[in-house]
Amino acid sequence: MSSTVGKSLRAAALLSFVVLSILVSLLISSVHHFGANMSKPSSCGEGDEYDEELALNYQLMQRRQEIIPLIFRPEDKKSIFPAHGSSWDLNMWREITRGSGDPMGCGALQDMQAVEVLGSGYTKLVVKVTLAGGEDVALKMVNEQGIDMGKCVEDFKDPHGCRQLVSYKLSKEVALLHRLQHPNVIKFKGHCVGEAAGRVTVILEQGNPLQMIQLLQSPWEDRFRVCLDLVRLLHFLSQSPLGSVALLDFQPRQFVMVSGELKLTDLDDASAAETTCWSDGDCSLQFPHRNFTLSCSSRGVCEGLNEKMNIYNAYRYFFTYLLPHQAPPGLTHLVDHIMNATGELKANMNETLETFEHILHLYQSGLHLDNMPPSLLADYSVMSNMTTSGNAEYRCWPSYSQHGCVLSVHSAREAAYICNSHSQCSSFTLSGQKTWTGHLLASFRSSFSQLVPEQTSEVYVKKSRALETPAL
Repeated sequence: MSSTVGKSLRAAALLSFVVLSILVSLLISSVHHFGANMSKPSSCGEGDEYDEELALNYQLMQRRQEIIPLIFRPEDKKSIFPAHGSSWDLNMWREITRGSGDPMGCGALQDMQAVEVLGSGYTKLVVKVTLAGGEDVALKMVNEQGIDMGKCVEDFKDPHGCRQLVSYKLSKEVALLHRLQHPNVIKFKGHCVGEAAGRVTVILEQGNPLQMIQLLQSPWEDRFRVCLDLVRLLHFLSQSPLGSVALLDFQPRQFVMVSGELKLTDLDDASAAETTCWSDGDCSLQFPHRNFTLSCSSRGVCEGLNEKMNIYNAYRYFFTYLLPHQAPPGLTHLVDHIMNATGELKANMNETLETFEHILHLYQSGLHLDNMPPSLLADYSVMSNMTTSGNAEYRCWPSYSQHGCVLSVHSAREAAYICNSHSQCSSFTLSGQKTWTGHLLASFRSSFSQLVPEQTSEVYVKKSRALETPAL
């Protein structure tokens, strides 16, 4: 037992050292600084100190009560709090409060190496580290210099209690990560609860922050993937084990990319609470440039409010920028339908997901290209098992390559159609490389100097240029 405690203490101490080392000029100040503050004489009277302690304890109790409903098993959802002898998940409560039972705990943080700061906010700090085995993970912990911590210390003059209070957001996130497991939610690997209260560290898979500016310059296929991942996530949240969940702080910064997939990484502001109402007027959704009024159900709750809030936020933060521009002509009518239905809140999550999946099916199968003339390839000579060298590249947008024109195509026929639409294009090559939809990557060029053997490639040359094609 003493060995386990010793490891936990060493891991917690190591974690503090790492954070202090990499953030000394940025976000973290020494814990001893707060200890010094605690030793300073207080200007408040004893009654004021007692009131502050009571207020802080009340805040701590409220934070615990926020977490308890997340520990329910489905059969207990009808209760507000678990009754005596109920089947609420005691094991999960122990995992959250003691850090036991997760695949990774404090021991996994021994001998880790800090890499970089990934982000910081009012409450949390996120750091990328490399574990002893070489795995990169993201660690979330209390931001000692964050606004929440600073405001709490200012109000209650108790850094120790404030750290515990602020850490409850991390504990709540652990509970949500247990309950809301989905391919488009960041993978939870474990967490470490130190011996001192408030020393909570959450261990997550490491992703890259979503870069909207970069994404706006990406091919439509990749932008569609981000929107599809988001819709699949929101569909899950609309009928999750906790009920319909709303993302109250819905911003692109709450998401990361992991191996090309969009994943939600901040869950502490997720809420499964239903909005109560007496009439439809109580069910208002207000956005900066648009307001909606929903129905008050016979149960006295705003029908579908969480789901509708998520849909409209997806429309205004993601769909508006990523979906319409350069959508394939055969799919624009469906994209327009999505924009109208989500922008006016005319569709629910089931209908929205169904339309997205239909677009994916048409795109993958090539059915959206049915109006394309079948005789396009008759104008090209094909050389199998060949590629080119000495290429004269030209650029197109958006391209998978910054140095040339590389586009995603369903087939050689679509590539020929694109080549015919580019005045510079005289040939294209289909390689064995594929995108996430199974589409081929085609390289378009104005000329090349020679053909070279390549087992997985085919070169298509316009017959009008065939006499100029160099021999092997």
